[in-house]
Amino acid sequence: MTKYTPEEFNKFGVGALPGLIGIDFTSVTPELIKARTPVRPELLAPNGYLHAGTVVSIADTLCGYGTIINLPEGSNGFTTIELKSNFLGTAREGAVLCEARPVHLGRTTQVWDADVTNEDTGRKIATFRCTQMVLWPKP
Repeated sequence: MTKYTPEEFNKFGVGALPGLIGIDFTSVTPELIKARTPVRPELLAPNGYLHAGTVVSIADTLCGYGTIINLPEGSNGFTTIELKSNFLGTAREGAVLCEARPVHLGRTTQVWDADVTNEDTGRKIATFRCTQMVLWPKP
């Protein structure tokens, strides 16, 4: 297990999708990843509400970074093999918060859950679950 700081995770995303979205990691442990993302016009759908793809990208990023922290020794990476989201609300301004937690940390797969909430109201806007396949060097 490798230790990372929120600052290191924020640097990972510079010049890539997490940086473009504006994900700001606030807490990083093997058991819980937290981040805040300001809602900007570029992240909205044409109807003026937070785009579902934005929400999925935030949750998937936190789960993916959590997988990085929890990769088994000797593995050389991971890839997402399944994800699912349920949308319960939205945001048009302010910021959203996301928290991701591991459900299963195995040798070949990891399962992660994430919740995305509206920072202003505290209401949950989405639940997310993904399965990550742990990659191993070929013999």
